Amino acid sequence: MPDLIGYPFKPFGKRLAAVGLALSLLALGAGAGWPQGASQPSLGVQSPARQPLPAQPAPQQIEPQPQPPVPEENPGLINEIGKLFEKSKSLLPVIKSPGEAIDDLNTRAKDAAKDAGESLTNIAKPSVMVKGRAACVVAANGAPDCKAGADKLCQSNGYKEGKSMDTDAAEKCAPKAFIPGRQRQPGDCKTENYVIRALCQ
Repeated sequence: MPDLIGYPFKPFGKRLAAVGLALSLLALGAGAGWPQGASQPSLGVQSPARQPLPAQPAPQQIEPQPQPPVPEENPGLINEIGKLFEKSKSLLPVIKSPGEAIDDLNTRAKDAAKDAGESLTNIAKPSVMVKGRAACVVAANGAPDCKAGADKLCQSNGYKEGKSMDTDAAEKCAPKAFIPGRQRQPGDCKTENYVIRALCQ
């Protein structure tokens, strides 16, 4: 025997489900279709009162600062070659005209001839060997500088300058270094150098 206890409610349950689905679709469609400012039909549910938003001041428009005009750049091969030529002008020497170049060569030739003439006169002068005795000065590094001594020796014999050919050295001591029984101290004596022969011109 079939179970007839829940039979009268089965068709009613399907209808109830269909009605509930239709109402929910209607509620969704009604909420999405009404504009926000218009009043919505209430289905028994009241929404909280909406508070109006405070009026916001209109944003101020800031005027842009005028930009200085920028020269229009023309990127490309021709422009880059132009920049290269501009930079190379400062690196290259100034090119002289043919007349200026010839004058420059003539001036250089005269100077070279003058220097060569002075060198020949120095060579042509006879060199004389002079004997004597002239003290060498002490250079800043403590070594003897005998060029000044050779010049002094040659000038004492009537020549202009000289070159040292032979030197001599002697020890010069203070008188206290010869006191009997006294030990010699490092500063008591010093070595002096002399030019004894010089080649004079």
